[in-house]
Amino acid sequence: MPVARKCSFCGGRVKPGTGLMMVKRDGTVLFYCSSKCERNAKLGRKPHHVKWTERYRKLRE
Repeated sequence: MPVARKCSFCGGRVKPGTGLMMVKRDGTVLFYCSSKCERNAKLGRKPHHVKWTERYRKLRE
C-alpha cells in the first residue's frame, strides 16, 4: 500500500506517485514534493526562514 510522505524541506505532503526521492551517500533518504523544494534545499536555505513553507507557518503561529 502506498504511503504519503512528508517533504524534507517544506514539511508538506508528498502524495504517492509524485515528488522526488533522493538518497544521499550516507544512506539518508530525502523526499521532496517539488523541484522548488529540492533546489532550495541544495542552495542551503533553511525552511523556517522561507515564507511559503509549512514549517515557517507553524513556527510563526
